[in-house]
Amino acid sequence: MAIPKVAVVGIGHSKYGNRGKAWSDKVDKDITYPATTIRELAHESYFPALEHAGITNKDIESSVIGIAAEAFAGQGAAAALIADEVGIIGKPTMRVETACATGSTAIRTAWAQIASGQFDVVAAIGAETMKWISTAYATELMSMAGDHRWEYPYGISFPTFYSLYASRKMAVDGLTRDQLSMVAVKSHEYGYYNKLAHLREKITVEQANKAVAIALPLRLYDCCLISDGAATVILANEEKAKEMSSEPLWITGVGCSSDTMRVTDRPNLTNLAGAQRAAAMAYKQSGRTAKDIDVAYVHDCFSVAEVMAYEDLGFCERGQGGKYIEERGAYIDGPGVPVNVDGGLKSKGHPLGATGIGQVVDAYKQHFQMAEKGRQVPKVEISLTHNVGQHGQFVNIFVLEH
Repeated sequence: MAIPKVAVVGIGHSKYGNRGKAWSDKVDKDITYPATTIRELAHESYFPALEHAGITNKDIESSVIGIAAEAFAGQGAAAALIADEVGIIGKPTMRVETACATGSTAIRTAWAQIASGQFDVVAAIGAETMKWISTAYATELMSMAGDHRWEYPYGISFPTFYSLYASRKMAVDGLTRDQLSMVAVKSHEYGYYNKLAHLREKITVEQANKAVAIALPLRLYDCCLISDGAATVILANEEKAKEMSSEPLWITGVGCSSDTMRVTDRPNLTNLAGAQRAAAMAYKQSGRTAKDIDVAYVHDCFSVAEVMAYEDLGFCERGQGGKYIEERGAYIDGPGVPVNVDGGLKSKGHPLGATGIGQVVDAYKQHFQMAEKGRQVPKVEISLTHNVGQHGQFVNIFVLEH
């Protein structure tokens, strides 16, 4: 049975960063933002998405809210709070949570509501306020996504999980310290041009190699940011999409999978089996292959995660991810698929509930030549987003086309 067509018809995206305090962008010094709560961040991304779609709240039939943790939001039942804030009371709403993949799960849930025929137009809103608590406490909260009996109680954090992957990739596949740093350098180069990015700062391989150790072999510039931020997409079925937009972005492939809770139960630590399964599903549904992708957004929570994604998505052979970045395969002017031209989680930022939605927002910008100079891919017809929760337990992949 053919799956009904669903499209992105509206996008909205807040600035990522430390939004808990007044700040001014060091490039656009005339722009200042006040202290921001989760409801205000959601507002900041939702109404531009409505405007972009050319609709009002009366057209929204349902909403799916992505919030990763009550402790970050400072609010239980946060879906009700955000629905109230944006004025869609009386419409069905729900909250989803799959750790760092929460945003893409919100989109997948909204997509399913439309594909099932239940609703015609659904909003997926993701938001997170993470900077108002200490880095130590934020790290502890995220570490609770590890196994509560065999991992979290022993102090294993997310940098620790990915240090295991990095160490194994070095031992088995020959991944080098320089290659990890090259991933970070690329992310920061593109993030520098992204006005919505958290950390707009170019770095060098030498800086990354000498940065403070976090969980060896991972150093500071190997690790993603803890960010505040929000993103929204409006999804519609084929009939409504063609009515609303002259530039709909169709979701032609949806892939999702999972993996064991405990990292010690996995057969290897060099790749994510869940990502490989999700990619195969998305490629099959869309009728595309890795060779068809013009730009990709991958979950680079740590530099080694991006290297693994190159391989899991089929952009290069297994074990060749380090060589792929060294040969500039992931650059706009490189021989492969440009990856994370928004700066990725590493430079753009990682507000958990918003991240997967923010990837789709930026993919839309790339398709319709809306990105800033310095990071716009010349021609994009097919894109891919890859959002991973925990250390591979949740994976959502979308293929998008116009």
